Amino acid sequence: MNKENQKKKESVVDLSRFIDQRVRIKFQGGREAVGILKGYDSLLNIVLDNCIELLRDPEDPFRLSGETRVLGLIVGRGSAITICGPADGIEEIENPFAVADEG
Repeated sequence: MNKENQKKKESVVDLSRFIDQRVRIKFQGGREAVGILKGYDSLLNIVLDNCIELLRDPEDPFRLSGETRVLGLIVGRGSAITICGPADGIEEIENPFAVADEG
């Protein structure tokens, strides 16, 4: 097969419009980070600069504690990333499917 006939694999996600902007990513296992997107590849491995980790509440792992940890420059492995999006405009809402405690 010729190299000319081979199709170049392209990523389904186009992050080029977010280069040099703040993005928020969530990893498998629940960790979250916010940083400036410096680069990515077709496997969605991403490079974030000035990155901070958003720490979870130790008593309720489903909520953020409000504390952060400075990470600096990181490379996030694409296979471990579950969500990637702009940092601005993200808002946590109540789960509409959660059953209220009666009592």
